[in-house]
Amino acid sequence: MSATATQTPAFVPRKRRGAELFLLGLALVIGIGAYCAVGLGVEGTIPADVYKLGGSMIVLAVATHLMVRRFAPYADPVLLPCVVMLNGLGLAMIYRIDLERDSTLANQQLIWTLVGLIGFLAVLILIPDHRRLQALTYTFGLAALVLLLLPLLPGIGQQINGARIWIKIGPMGFQPGELAKVCLVIFFAGYLVVNRDALALAGKRFAGIDFPRGRDLGPILVAWVLSLGILVFQRDLGSSLLFFGLFLVMLYVATQRPGWLVVGGSIFVAGAYFAYLTFGHVQTRIDGWLDPFSDDSFYQIQQGMFGMAWGGLLGRGLGQGDPNLTPYAYSDMISASLGEEIGLTGLMAIILVYGIIVERGLRVALVCRDAFGKLLATGLAIAFALQIFVVIGGATRLIPLTGLTTPFLAYGGSSIVVNWAMIALLLRISDQSRRPAPAVTPLDEDDATQVVKLK
Repeated sequence: MSATATQTPAFVPRKRRGAELFLLGLALVIGIGAYCAVGLGVEGTIPADVYKLGGSMIVLAVATHLMVRRFAPYADPVLLPCVVMLNGLGLAMIYRIDLERDSTLANQQLIWTLVGLIGFLAVLILIPDHRRLQALTYTFGLAALVLLLLPLLPGIGQQINGARIWIKIGPMGFQPGELAKVCLVIFFAGYLVVNRDALALAGKRFAGIDFPRGRDLGPILVAWVLSLGILVFQRDLGSSLLFFGLFLVMLYVATQRPGWLVVGGSIFVAGAYFAYLTFGHVQTRIDGWLDPFSDDSFYQIQQGMFGMAWGGLLGRGLGQGDPNLTPYAYSDMISASLGEEIGLTGLMAIILVYGIIVERGLRVALVCRDAFGKLLATGLAIAFALQIFVVIGGATRLIPLTGLTTPFLAYGGSSIVVNWAMIALLLRISDQSRRPAPAVTPLDEDDATQVVKLK
């Protein structure tokens, strides 16, 4: 065989943008079809403005697909269609509640979806390489801390439904904890990449489990104090569980030491029990979870359970139930509203779509080439998983009810904008990971001779 044997060409992954476009078409059919089914179920006719909403969704979806094709051609082809389908179902359900209450929340949600897509495109364009975010690790950590403290400031902080998690400046309201979630994921990923060796290698072994050293418990204690502070001062059980659980899972993924899960889970249970004994609003949430029919103040949980029970296995049909009887049926309890009209089967299908989003996010983490990107993609996927578990678990009485929103389904501007940005970050990491590595041109004989002479 000659020295100049032909080299095997490097494997080039397929872009799969055609598959993404096909799945987007199916997602649009489901979303627009649900909107038409709501009109038929409530008024016996297809809504007159279906052309406006359907046309807007088609234009936005196609424009987003073209931007992904242009700025992230190797990105995952499944994430975007899943999100578009959930967004469309959410718009249809909010419109269904609008018909009962004579409100225009669906139109507002469509506007927020447009803002979210603008933010989605901004992330893809302004962040050509996710690794640049690692240089701003502590900047994002400081930003997250400021965002979490904003609702406590007098004047702009607002307490709604017992939780102080909103700020209001003029006519605009915003939930800064949603943006803080992304900042914390970036901060945790950057911090753990640098410090994971110290957190993983040192410690003591007890009962077959490697436990960390006392000096290394600082990060987890800070996260615990932060989550407990949110629980105490903001009265937000859901965000407290989300932030602490997010850090704990990312810490376990970075170090691969189950001892962190044991220690973290133990101190979270201790903190939650202390909060239950000390604070009345935590006791109220727990009492409503254990026995929702003991008091009329748990009316929201009661109506949500009645609605899902009435929906049964297959549901009453879109437009045929009474989700408007449940307080905040368009936001906190939208999963119960969907369970009433599309039944347990439909709700399980929605949870399965969320599972696909989380699975694709973890797949992005697996194929990512750099440690920071792996942890960042893992954190974003786990953030979706924890939030879905907390929200739907609260609506179905698996855990105490919280005030978090169901991603892409529930009404809420700050939630939908931030969640679209998180999907954009996952697509950026996916594109960077699947993009072929730059080709290395072999040296010819003259260049090789020159290199040898220089040495």
